[in-house]
Amino acid sequence: MTLPSSIPATELDVPTTLDGEVPVAIRGRSTWQLAWARLRKDRAAIISAVIILLVVLMAIFAPVIAALTGHGVDHQYRTTGLTTSGLPRGPSGTFLLGTDDLGRDVLVRIAYGARISLFVGVVATLATVAIGAVLGMMAGYFSGAVDSVIARLVDLVLSFPFLLFAISLVSVTHPSLTVVIIVISVFGWAAVARIVRGQVLSIREKEYIEAARSLGASPWRIMFIDVLPNVVTQLVVYATLLIPITVVLEATLSFLGVGVPPPTADWGQMISESSTIYQQAWWFLVFPSLALLITTVSFNVLGDGVRDALDPRLNRQ
Repeated sequence: MTLPSSIPATELDVPTTLDGEVPVAIRGRSTWQLAWARLRKDRAAIISAVIILLVVLMAIFAPVIAALTGHGVDHQYRTTGLTTSGLPRGPSGTFLLGTDDLGRDVLVRIAYGARISLFVGVVATLATVAIGAVLGMMAGYFSGAVDSVIARLVDLVLSFPFLLFAISLVSVTHPSLTVVIIVISVFGWAAVARIVRGQVLSIREKEYIEAARSLGASPWRIMFIDVLPNVVTQLVVYATLLIPITVVLEATLSFLGVGVPPPTADWGQMISESSTIYQQAWWFLVFPSLALLITTVSFNVLGDGVRDALDPRLNRQ
């Protein structure tokens, strides 16, 4: 942009710098661009994201890890993987993280266990957020009888014991990955619905919502086109913080014997199996526990970073 030399920039309606110079361009940034700019400066969140990426890569390339070690995930090495007294062997060049009570490679089983934990964590979280978002928007937008019915349903879900429901469902069916996802989703959506309902109640009387109604838009179109974009940031933050909770719940169910059935590699199941011999084979307890701890802490730290980055009360950058 050029200005006549006889007219100073300060006399025109043009933004200038402290030195009185006209900036080359003024570029606007969206909420997500601003959030990404803030998130990149959060070292803890970036480190956590890198750790999560490494865990994901370990899960994806679990067959490659098994091929490199030459050990199958369910293969029992009773000669090389167990001592003469039948105890697991410690970490060595043959078994980098030692073996379990059946002579299986702990490293390979941890890698395959990451697949189960991440799959359940992501799928169950998506199902939980989707159910909670839809019911929460319905309760907040329609209010009245719809709000009362959904509120009572939320109270019922929150008051029912989680583990009792899981054990009861498994006794009727059989332990499986599908059952684990259903149990976690059924008990997770209620909290999401409450959050979304509160957000919808605060924006359903806004001018743009009234304008959409006056133009004849249907309630469902208003909810998913006009209301949903205003609660997406809250859903993203909650989903990020919900994944580690879901991973822990899956490990808890497997630890109690009502989760993923054996011999499928699972962190919670490995911790349960090590409880009887951890004094003689500390590695069998420590390494799966560390995998679970590092993964959940990393997701929590990343979730905190995402929450802070999307917080509109922070200074814009």
